[in-house]
Amino acid sequence: MSHTLGIRQAQKQKTRQALLDAALGLLEEQSLSSLGLREVTRAVGVAPTAFYRHFRSTADLGVALVEEALGSLHPMIRTTVSAEGDSDERVARAVELIARHVDAHPAHVRFIAREQHGGVQPVREAIRAQLDRFVEEVRTELAKDPQAEGWNDDDLLMLAGLYVDQMLVTASQFLETLDAPEEERRRITRLATRRMRLITLGRRHWLD
Repeated sequence: MSHTLGIRQAQKQKTRQALLDAALGLLEEQSLSSLGLREVTRAVGVAPTAFYRHFRSTADLGVALVEEALGSLHPMIRTTVSAEGDSDERVARAVELIARHVDAHPAHVRFIAREQHGGVQPVREAIRAQLDRFVEEVRTELAKDPQAEGWNDDDLLMLAGLYVDQMLVTASQFLETLDAPEEERRRITRLATRRMRLITLGRRHWLD
């Protein structure tokens, strides 16, 4: 009996993932607010009623896509701003990690960029909650750095927000250059590096 249940659970998870993958593919060309569940189930080859075994609505599916797109990034974000290495090394590490992530998951990055200000409120709120969590995690890492001595929590939170905002901008710029010549990619890398260094420089002199 347990073996049969295990097979059923695996099949259920497989169908759920297929629905997420199909939706992500369809969202390459449209926004979530215009996506119909019949489009998604047709792409997977299941009946529309099967959709509701996994998601309450397309908005619920969108929230699951947000978790899939951003949930796994928390360790990467913490690594990006950890105190390991000097400031230039940390900046270079951050830009490299962002570029690699965009190269590996362009559809997820495009989905977040589009839906961050899209028309589906639960999805906007889910993205905001993930970004707020990133900011808090970055603030926690920054507080461990000796350079944080004398900083209050509000200022550390503001600094963390600047870093996270710049990471998002950098991801969007790398996304736009996926098919661009290598020189354009290098230009974006240089620009992102200079912007992150500018934030770091301001950090050094904030208490002045």
